[in-house]
Amino acid sequence: GGMEKIKQHTFALAHYTYTVLSTLKYANGAPVVRIYSDTDYSNPDVQGPIINFNVLDENGEVIGFSQVDKMASLYNIHVRTGCFCNTGACQMHLGISNEDIQRNLQAGHVCGDDIDLVDGRPTGSVRISFGYMSSFEDAQTFLKFIIATRLSKSDTEIPFQSSVTKLTTESVPDDHPSFNNTDELSPIPHISDRELKNNSSATKMTVNWQPQEAEVESIRAAVSETAVPTCRRSGKPITITSIYLYPIKSCSAFEVTEWPVGNQGLVYDRNWMVVNQNGVCMTQKQEPRLCLVNPSIDLKKKVMVIQAEGMDPISLSLEENTGKEAVVCESKVCSHRVKTYDCGERIAGWFSLFLGRPCRLIRQSSYKKNRSQQENPKGLTSATNISLSFVNEAQYLLINVASILQLKEHISARLEEPLEIEELIQRFRANIVISAPESFEEEEWAEISIGTLRFQVVGPCSRCQIICIDQQSGERNKEFLQSLSAARGRKTNFGIYLMNQPLHSSFPGILSVGSQVLPVLKENTEIQPPSPDEEKCSG
Repeated sequence: GGMEKIKQHTFALAHYTYTVLSTLKYANGAPVVRIYSDTDYSNPDVQGPIINFNVLDENGEVIGFSQVDKMASLYNIHVRTGCFCNTGACQMHLGISNEDIQRNLQAGHVCGDDIDLVDGRPTGSVRISFGYMSSFEDAQTFLKFIIATRLSKSDTEIPFQSSVTKLTTESVPDDHPSFNNTDELSPIPHISDRELKNNSSATKMTVNWQPQEAEVESIRAAVSETAVPTCRRSGKPITITSIYLYPIKSCSAFEVTEWPVGNQGLVYDRNWMVVNQNGVCMTQKQEPRLCLVNPSIDLKKKVMVIQAEGMDPISLSLEENTGKEAVVCESKVCSHRVKTYDCGERIAGWFSLFLGRPCRLIRQSSYKKNRSQQENPKGLTSATNISLSFVNEAQYLLINVASILQLKEHISARLEEPLEIEELIQRFRANIVISAPESFEEEEWAEISIGTLRFQVVGPCSRCQIICIDQQSGERNKEFLQSLSAARGRKTNFGIYLMNQPLHSSFPGILSVGSQVLPVLKENTEIQPPSPDEEKCSG
């Protein structure tokens, strides 16, 4: 039908979605979204088929765009976030001054990052776009996503059967030349309460996503509390309970009791990764079955053995072979170019057979350091000679068993089934698991020492949809990320990133289970191990 028909179709989608979004309200009457627009979506000649907005909570506070993006991905919805290469419009609609821009930069915010709120104010927004291939079902899927993740069951009793959602061609002005023929425009379906309740995937999220107010308060009080305990100096010692490395990025963990530390973190941690035929890194987001691949490393024999159910084990030498060295561009390891070499046809055939698609195994080359200090995504500056493997953010990821236990109770309640702590530990894919007296106290640390090793805390780990994947079966359950977000007050942070601090010591760098962890608070107040005579901290 040409561009005119495309304009009619896409504008009708945008108008429909805009109108419904504008009516969504919490039980207290507060709007669910704040839409940024110079028009009222009444004229396709001046308004394109996009909607720019931020999601609000029931108190009118903005929910960061990175949080919305992560939740949307659980529903297979792709949104664009940030300032969309249009800083001027961003400043105008969000009320950001030039001084605010400077403060945001000083806070570490750069284009494309996840810093969506600075001092509670948004640094960007969310945008959805419609194209010729978009359907009204797509628009309804998006609206159901907003409803399911923001509104409780009582809130969803919105007059969806009102004239707002029973949109037809009458929604467009009759006098507009492009819309004066109703036969040229497809009728627009509407979403009714009955349809929402009959949609099993939408119903579960609608009922369970937003807990009742009393539950919200108990969750936030129990889980989100991150205040530093006042009696830490006399508390229980903090020890390492588990150590994991992930030789192949996004594949199963390899648990060890002690392991050498190198200049990139645990030796051989994420030294290999699986790429598709275009050289792009494959993760569990695209291929959940990667979690079923079990690599193990024998340091004495200098081999890595790779196993998976239904496949013969295959081994790979730990010795480097750079004869087939190649550059893999934009491998999507933090969008950096990485120097790698291919591990050969035999390994490629094994992975291709197991995953059912053409892929290859590549290894990071030690020929040239990859992603050094100058490119460190977290802005770490005090450590020197920093080098990263195929990790996303930092050399190590640490989680606390006490924090896991707090979260476990609430996720179990929302799932209405028991949940083993080991399953949660596997989902969070940490390198170092510790047992600390207080939940989430790790978020108050600036540095930690473990034996002769010192680590700088780089920042919190903002979780993505990979925690929704059962690491034993590869099955997804989006309730995990949604529960984490609800429990932690709209954020999905869990665990902290660490980087090596250089030590002038002749002792070998070894991490061992049972080793004591000595943290230093952000206020530089060192936590001392308790003496036998000191009383234990109550609670």
